[in-house]
Amino acid sequence: MSTTITPARLHADVQVGDMLPELAYPVTATTVVLGALASRDWRPMHHDKDFAVNRNGTRDIFLNTPNQAAWFERFITDWTGPYGRLQRMTFRMLGSVFPGDTMVFRGQVVDTGVDGVGCGWVAIDISLTVGGDAKTTCRARVALPRSGQDNPWTRKGDQWQP
Repeated sequence: MSTTITPARLHADVQVGDMLPELAYPVTATTVVLGALASRDWRPMHHDKDFAVNRNGTRDIFLNTPNQAAWFERFITDWTGPYGRLQRMTFRMLGSVFPGDTMVFRGQVVDTGVDGVGCGWVAIDISLTVGGDAKTTCRARVALPRSGQDNPWTRKGDQWQP
């Protein structure tokens, strides 16, 4: 039985140069602490303001690495929809993100292609900025369905060649 899906985004609909919809999110202390808690990062600079300021010399507690990774993944999958399958994501942290900041994610498609087994791939450059200053840069590669019958999540073995 063949099931037709309605993915949010098909590979054929994406072109190099396409901009992803911007995501702006106001960071609170709760955002920082819950991200650290979820990743079991008990280091005090992510939940103890006194430690962060007086021991680390930072302005406040700040987002940890796994929390930022999760925000990049959310930004990508908000755009791809549920059938986008993240293959790889690399990022470079250039500065910290604190409570009171508004994170702004922007992305642009920088490459598209189809591999030898018919999987459609898209590369995206993403920036996380605060007040116009780049805090983290990211490059992601994600598989998108090529048709309503294609689902990158069902690809296994020889059909999934990330």
